[in-house]
Amino acid sequence: MKVVKTYKTTALLILLQLITVFAFLLSACGETTIKKKQMENKNKLSTIDSGSNQITNSLSIDTITLGGGCFWCVEAVYEMLDGVIKVESGYSGGTVKNPSYREVCTGTTGHAEVVQISFDSSKTSIDEILKVFFTVHDPTSLNKQNADVGPQYRSVIFYRNDHQQKIAKDIIDDLNNDHVYARPIVTQLDPFTNFYKAEDYHQDYYNQNKEAPYCRMVIQPKIEKFEKLFKDRLKK
Repeated sequence: MKVVKTYKTTALLILLQLITVFAFLLSACGETTIKKKQMENKNKLSTIDSGSNQITNSLSIDTITLGGGCFWCVEAVYEMLDGVIKVESGYSGGTVKNPSYREVCTGTTGHAEVVQISFDSSKTSIDEILKVFFTVHDPTSLNKQNADVGPQYRSVIFYRNDHQQKIAKDIIDDLNNDHVYARPIVTQLDPFTNFYKAEDYHQDYYNQNKEAPYCRMVIQPKIEKFEKLFKDRLKK
């Protein structure tokens, strides 16, 4: 009888141990599953947040294309404006695809020398971009800026949407009505159709050639004027 009782007791203890181990395994498995789900949810939230930031950032970036004489001059100024992300020199408004600088200089391709400006609209605005534009070149000079003569040097705004067109038109009307300039503004307002990036040696020209006579005599005075009038808006 004692042997039987001992056997039953031992069997019962083994059974209890098995139940305990099984319960532990279930608990560990459940905890692992919960942690796994939590990590998955965290990753999903992280992805959503990242996507939201990308959408927000992309929505705050705007682009406009401007012609105000030699693109070296205009490029040098906008590279200094806070909020401007990228400035590229190139050609817009013509009929020839992928024109060269030599072709554009003939004045027969219909292109204007322009800068394409990408900017963060949370740091600057299309209004400010255009105020700088009308400050650093002569918008009353037809197809001419200083000694640069020809239709490729015309004053022109290539707008991308109705908002840009309206802001540009309102600024031009205000400048004309207030007689800021002695002559009427001749800046063209044209819808954007194309942009061809200029040859590499035209990009960031002023900063690469500051000692060149054209840079010192033509570009530097524009930069100094910009720095004086927009001193609080310069990039740090």
